[in-house]
Amino acid sequence: MLRRVRPRARGELTMSDRPDRPDQSGAIVNPEDLQAQIQSTEQAGVTRIDIAEDATTRPGDPGPPEDEHAGEMASPTAQLAPALAIDARLTEIERRVNLLVNVTPLNAAEAWADFERSDFGTAPTLRLRPLDFDPDLVQRDLYDLEVENVDDPALHTLFRAKRDEIARQITALEDRDTSRFLYGSLQLYGTVAPPLAAAAEELLETIPPQAPSTQTVTAAAFADAARAEFERYRGVYPDFPVHVEVRDDVSELMVSFGRLLIPESAAFRADRVEPLLHHEVGTHVVTYQNGARQPLKLLTIGLPGYDETQEGLAVLAEYLTGGLDPRRLRVLAARVVAVGKMLDGAGFLDIFDSLRADHRIPARTAWSIAIRVVVGGGSVKDAIYLRGITRILDALAEGSRLDVLLVGKLALDHIPLVQDLLDRGVLHAPWVRPRWLDVSGAQERLERLHAGMTVTDLYEGDVAA
Repeated sequence: MLRRVRPRARGELTMSDRPDRPDQSGAIVNPEDLQAQIQSTEQAGVTRIDIAEDATTRPGDPGPPEDEHAGEMASPTAQLAPALAIDARLTEIERRVNLLVNVTPLNAAEAWADFERSDFGTAPTLRLRPLDFDPDLVQRDLYDLEVENVDDPALHTLFRAKRDEIARQITALEDRDTSRFLYGSLQLYGTVAPPLAAAAEELLETIPPQAPSTQTVTAAAFADAARAEFERYRGVYPDFPVHVEVRDDVSELMVSFGRLLIPESAAFRADRVEPLLHHEVGTHVVTYQNGARQPLKLLTIGLPGYDETQEGLAVLAEYLTGGLDPRRLRVLAARVVAVGKMLDGAGFLDIFDSLRADHRIPARTAWSIAIRVVVGGGSVKDAIYLRGITRILDALAEGSRLDVLLVGKLALDHIPLVQDLLDRGVLHAPWVRPRWLDVSGAQERLERLHAGMTVTDLYEGDVAA
């Protein structure tokens, strides 16, 4: 049974009030706008179900069925059929754009080898894959969608925001390897506000530098562990699909549309294998598959601005399973610091050198952080991991539950909308429960978070080198 999330108190901050978030012109749905539209229709004497029913009859359409009760018998999903058709098209278009893969370097392994041979003195040249779609044609398809004909006020606002977010993604991809790419990244992911920068600095000061780990596993061994993790889910949910690919054209471990992609040249810390599986499979794949079982298909690719909450939830999974160790916390903090330096005008070598000299980040880790920040012309995305877990902690301390966030890929600020759709019977409870909720010690840790903890409180002590 899904539990209702505590409503926001009057005057409480929403994502739109925060200066580090993208503006509201398209990238993020403001939940207060959604709620205001819903309430205004109810005050006018029209229920939310009435709005959905009206969507089936417009000027020029056939009249109502002869059976005056036929509309009442239709399911909530059937009543929203015109809106869900647009939802499906938006989902298809974002799949074609595939922002995540298209900003992943093709040559990271070779670039690292060249950088190491140069004694860390020559900035790398990162190569991105050519786009396999025509941006102009995709933009045309996007704005040909008749979003204005969606009568449900909440979905209308959501679809407009998603359409604009996809348009920003397309423009950002066209702007790769130019200075304009950074502005697109800021529109999509927001900037680094002073409180986030301060939290990152506090983590780096509080947690002692860690020696590099010497025990690693290969990409093939990690793939075997990942397939075993998929099979654990299949043991409970037999229809749970298994998609694990070891690729030579990706540089980072990632989930793309439910597929786990593993860089062929990667080596993974042995003690990070299980936390990474909870992060990637237990969160990103599970929420994708839960979204795939919903009528609203945007829940597979993510409602607008979902990334921050999704990554925060995945970091939470690492913490609940005991895998958010000091090295990992320092990396999340260093990513924020690196983004801040890039925004201040620092280049790759300055960022790399600063991470090593000022924060004693190991060379290979500093390399990985720096290339993720400068790729494409400047990316701020890596700041969302620490910002995401910080907001998750705030929400848990305020009494929010995790249930709604497992319905699919959504942001904290979408909870009122998703809860409304659950109440109306348009959406249903999550299909898969992530394993990380049931790992030994997870519920005890979760109870502590409900009592209130900061991101620095997640540091549970040192680890062996």
